[in-house]
Amino acid sequence: MRLLLVEDSARLRDLLIETIHQAEWRVDAVATVADARAAMDVAPYDLVLVDLGLPDGDGLELIRSIRVAGFAVPVLIITARGAVDERIAGLDAGADDYLVKPFNHYELLARCRALLRRAPAHMADLIELGHIRFDPASSALSCAGETIAMSPRERSVMAVLLRNAGSVVPKERIEAKLSEFGDELSANAIELAVSRLRKRLEGVASGVAIETVRGAGYLLRDLKNG
Repeated sequence: MRLLLVEDSARLRDLLIETIHQAEWRVDAVATVADARAAMDVAPYDLVLVDLGLPDGDGLELIRSIRVAGFAVPVLIITARGAVDERIAGLDAGADDYLVKPFNHYELLARCRALLRRAPAHMADLIELGHIRFDPASSALSCAGETIAMSPRERSVMAVLLRNAGSVVPKERIEAKLSEFGDELSANAIELAVSRLRKRLEGVASGVAIETVRGAGYLLRDLKNG
């Protein structure tokens, strides 16, 4: 999962980044409306967290622009504005949930998980291929009911390949999914993650295989269907 956090308080932003990383989700964090719009133009997000009091505009306008642009991504407002009419305004602007500061960070993660479960069908449905099952809401991968232990980076790669099973996924698309703003991937980071994934899948008789398509990218194939 990749989240976008729009919060102008540097201290709270750092705390939320740490919390989100504990859930093994990736996050890009920005402090302004302008930077949030720019981020959404270049990266795909599974969930957006938006503060309302931003230095260059109101978070409500950002949410409205997200909906006008046709993005169906779930939006969670995180704000100190707790009056009933303010909550109604946030939900009417297009937000899916509303959390008033100060809040418990475990509640924040629970609300995020709930929104991810209610995300568009292509994101929220269980994905099954070969003998494996992937739950996008929790990023859990299992084979024959047993969880396959993976690093967050490996989970992200697997999620992209599963959502595009049977098709070649360009390496650049995987890099975009894995990278966070300000976090440069090493030259062989993708190759290393794929290599480790192959070993894990082979070790549990997963019924799937990751193939390298030279000069193009990677393809996840269901061995039962050839």
